[in-house]
Amino acid sequence: MRIKKVKIGIRSLKDSFNDVKDVVKRIEAGEKLKPVTEPEIYFESFDVVRKALTPKRLELMHIIKTGHPSSVNELARMAHRDIKNVTSDVQYLEQIGLIEKKAKDRKTRPVINYDKISLEIAV
Repeated sequence: MRIKKVKIGIRSLKDSFNDVKDVVKRIEAGEKLKPVTEPEIYFESFDVVRKALTPKRLELMHIIKTGHPSSVNELARMAHRDIKNVTSDVQYLEQIGLIEKKAKDRKTRPVINYDKISLEIAV
């Protein structure tokens, strides 16, 4: 079984915009693009990475992956944290692409579809 990864990196906004421009040009030229096999999430600096991936958020991600909570409420109970703070963290992690939410039976459960996060830092 292949371990699915998410790659996290640091890239300036200028570099990100240049990459988008390049992709748009290639699409306009009719070039076929390779499908994304490993999702990539970029931050502007290492400080932003540290603010995004706090110990509490990493703990929530671990609980989601290993405990499979059926809802955000259950996740909060499993983490022994206030539901308001957990909801806020889950919304943020979903916004940046590290968590998905699946609706089932009037409940929304947080899901992680990868096994590893790879952090890439250029020197």
